[in-house]
Amino acid sequence: MKLYYLPGACSLSDHIVLEWIGQPYESHRVAREELGSPAYLQLNPSGMVPALQEPDGWVLTENVAILNYLADKFPLAGLGGEGARGRAEVNRWLAYLNSDLHPLFKPVFRPERFIDDTAAQEALRDKSIQRLRAYYERIDTQLHGRDWLTGTRSFADPYLFVVLRWAMGKGVDLSGLDNLARFHRRMMEDAGVKAAMEQEGL
Repeated sequence: MKLYYLPGACSLSDHIVLEWIGQPYESHRVAREELGSPAYLQLNPSGMVPALQEPDGWVLTENVAILNYLADKFPLAGLGGEGARGRAEVNRWLAYLNSDLHPLFKPVFRPERFIDDTAAQEALRDKSIQRLRAYYERIDTQLHGRDWLTGTRSFADPYLFVVLRWAMGKGVDLSGLDNLARFHRRMMEDAGVKAAMEQEGL
């Protein structure tokens, strides 16, 4: 397997999961300017990361698909939840992170894609940062009494770690969210997280 990633992007979640699984894989760092290249667009027509390529040439894109695929391919890693309800809970929180929270970072990272006026861009960025607080409050509540999002370690946890890093880097108000702070410390001490971040130069 080969993972195509951009350092610190959402593909870091897949990178961490591959480390947790502990089976051989390759990682290929994609430069931002490569995302729109003809060679990369053959792998992922969306021009985004991640992309996961199997030895037979089959390529899978989209985080939700890749994370579920890895959980099914390596069930002994125990990252997909236990039973139908366990998997549903993992996917509930992955969907919240991927579909609800993640898109709010688009105007934070690249407000110029949404509006031309510079002052309006700053206002849009600031408003998005303010709105993000409520999403992290909900996650902090979910983590109360739990070490992991669903109670046991799953493929949703690395995605939370990624968007938590983004929040910390962009000045989202996380004050008083002690469960999230505890989760972040645990992840930063995790051997698989350390290995993935070292490979990505983070």
